[in-house]
Amino acid sequence: MDKDARLEQRAERLDALTRTGRDSDMGKLLRRFWQPVATSRGLAQGKAQFLRILSEDLTLYRGASGRAYLVAARCAHRLTLLHTGWVEGEEIRCIYHGWKYDGTGQCVERPAEEDEGIPKVRIASYPVHEYAGLVFAYMGDGPAPAFELPRKPAFERQGGHVFAKKQIWPCNWLQQVENSLDAVHVSFVHQAGRAGTFGQAVSRTIPKLAYEETDAGIRQIATRSNTNVRISDWTFPNNNHISVPGFRQGDPWIDVGAWMVPVDDEHTARFTLWGAPSGGPDFDRRLTDYAERMGDYNPSVDHDALFNGIYPDDTTFALTNAQDYVAQMGQGIVADREHEYLGTSDAGIVFLRRLYLREIEAIRAGRPTKTWRPLPHAAELPIQVA
Repeated sequence: MDKDARLEQRAERLDALTRTGRDSDMGKLLRRFWQPVATSRGLAQGKAQFLRILSEDLTLYRGASGRAYLVAARCAHRLTLLHTGWVEGEEIRCIYHGWKYDGTGQCVERPAEEDEGIPKVRIASYPVHEYAGLVFAYMGDGPAPAFELPRKPAFERQGGHVFAKKQIWPCNWLQQVENSLDAVHVSFVHQAGRAGTFGQAVSRTIPKLAYEETDAGIRQIATRSNTNVRISDWTFPNNNHISVPGFRQGDPWIDVGAWMVPVDDEHTARFTLWGAPSGGPDFDRRLTDYAERMGDYNPSVDHDALFNGIYPDDTTFALTNAQDYVAQMGQGIVADREHEYLGTSDAGIVFLRRLYLREIEAIRAGRPTKTWRPLPHAAELPIQVA
């Protein structure tokens, strides 16, 4: 293969990692896993909302029982949006001509058609599972797998705290996932504007890197000193789990789980869980107050200010989020990977891409992909720092 052919093949492979529509290779891969699609607190009982995720338009609604359902965005009749209608019990009725659907997408009533029995009309629907304040959906073909891989003991602590949030960033999902496997960026990005609690704990020291494929994903180890070893528990295909310092010295460290889910190829939904054990009344109050005050912060709202060096008046999650936003949005809507110049410090990026390419090559060839399964024991994420 000559040089031009190799470059063309490389460009095609890199492009395939960014395309996530239903018929794309990466889109098929992502749909084989449960993906978060909304926050539970954002979906009130008896209400419906429009939802776009994985390049598909959908209707998410919560029935009278409290159960959530996910069906197609539009009524099969005249294709108007279903979320503008009414939730009736466990079903949703279209605003236009009253066609009604159950949670499986089956049309159960067409008032003006005088149907006898159930109409032979069905729209798409997907299984839903709620966990730790997030609404997950399985959008793949065939039966949904057991809801096991997304679970983490850190978000299931007795007496602990868990807060869920959602943001939309106007860039491709891949550069956000790649950021999770780039331990070196922490020594620079999280010093921008000011070094918050996370940047101070990690420090500017360049780490030694190690990567290992696990049953569940990737174990990333970044060693800055004997007492400053950071481990990331990254779960296939798009979840990162790390531990970060609390607000003050002596506070419990906080577990952060983040899923980067494509809305489409130019927008990404970032679903985040913050989990912490109870640290006593003072810490518990400060954590809850912070989640209520800053939990909905989205750096995309401050885009212009951030790119002019004006960071939020914060030292923890909002600051870290804003710093990551600047670095990742600075790559463009879809990073031009054909013209990047990787180094040895990008070992995690290379490791991740090879993993994705291996799995989508299996899909293309009609071979089984790896059977990803939860780790047998909770990952140990050290909190000792220099």
